[in-house]
Amino acid sequence: MGIVAGIGVLLPFPFYYWLWKYPQTWVNLCGIKRDPSKVMANVAHILKLLQFLSLFSVSTLTWPPPLFFWPLFGFGQFLNFRVFQLLGEAGTYYGVRFGKNIPWVTAFPFGVIRDPQYVGSIMSLLACISWVPFQYVLLWILGYVFMMNVESKEDPATHAQPPLA
Repeated sequence: MGIVAGIGVLLPFPFYYWLWKYPQTWVNLCGIKRDPSKVMANVAHILKLLQFLSLFSVSTLTWPPPLFFWPLFGFGQFLNFRVFQLLGEAGTYYGVRFGKNIPWVTAFPFGVIRDPQYVGSIMSLLACISWVPFQYVLLWILGYVFMMNVESKEDPATHAQPPLA
């Protein structure tokens, strides 16, 4: 189960990489009738479910969780919620890469925490370290670090254009 779980944990990152590097192919694939950010969100939710199932397959759940769980998980999820609240679906799911005009946000946590959604996700994963073997948490975090690096090198020239009718 170990290798399958590892693959499951890493499953979304090639998809995110492809969309970030080649957004026009996704916009074209979605066509003019489907919102590429909405379609990405739907695919990402399925991939996230597979990630969670992969982690669950190698986890040992106990109750109560360690005390560090609550602040790490709580603040991590707060950051995720806040990013989505401020950016919306299009801002969270690569809308700017798909040619959408996403306003620049400076409200907390932006401007205070670099990559707040990734930081929140990493905090949430670390909160679960007493249940999930370290190597799977590390794999998932490395996936986030990889995407943070990829996304930090954004090239506006590679933003997608609307699909041709």
